[in-house]
Amino acid sequence: MSSFEQLLRDADARPLVGWDLSCDGRITTTATPWNFEAAVVRHARESPDMLDMGTGGGEWLSALAYRPARTVATEGWAPNVAVARERLAPLGVEVVEVEGADDNAAQAPGDEDARLPFADASFHLVVNRHESFVARDVHRILGAGGRFVTQQVASDFNADCHALLGLRMPALPRWQLDTAVDQLTRAGLVIERSEEGAEQLSFDNIGAFAWYLKHVPYVCPGFAIDGCRAALERLHASIQDSGPLPMRQKLFWLEAVKPAAG
Repeated sequence: MSSFEQLLRDADARPLVGWDLSCDGRITTTATPWNFEAAVVRHARESPDMLDMGTGGGEWLSALAYRPARTVATEGWAPNVAVARERLAPLGVEVVEVEGADDNAAQAPGDEDARLPFADASFHLVVNRHESFVARDVHRILGAGGRFVTQQVASDFNADCHALLGLRMPALPRWQLDTAVDQLTRAGLVIERSEEGAEQLSFDNIGAFAWYLKHVPYVCPGFAIDGCRAALERLHASIQDSGPLPMRQKLFWLEAVKPAAG
């Protein structure tokens, strides 16, 4: 069996546990122009509590340099809830299973379908890393003066992936920094900081690339290992000749505050 075929077979058989997308170190990610973790830690040190929306398997939250004594996490994908609880319970973090919000790009103005199971003004700091949210619900659970810090993937974040595979980009609802700002502003939050940029993923071999696309289906909804075999073989040859395969993903982040009078 060729190394190409073996790499694809391994990619097809390897499971995803939690939300660790490093594939045992075969996928690396460059830093964004901003430091999201540092911003969260800076505010966490000044807050009596914190909510982490969409914690995945708790990987990011468990590694955070500082968490307030009362830290709560939500997770909407059932297989990850148990993983997150096992990882975060020893750290004193409660994990609450929720029904996730609709994609922000698909939300109509005033849409409040997803309601977080927390009382009004429950938190002074809400953080969100790549998770959809309902802006009015975030506003509701924040106390006066509370802060929302989020990093999001833009709706065209996967353009490089489609180009690499020779696939046509589907038409998607627009989700960019300005649309996020609009949703949060209409909900009553005040934007204090925001920035657009990108991160670069690097795949050591074609198996890591195929594994990533299989387990993160929203990156390339039309991807299937068998259906993209010719493109994968071409990329495998490129990796052998030129080294790891790079792929850029567009992101943005922002900080928003609930006014003290609101």
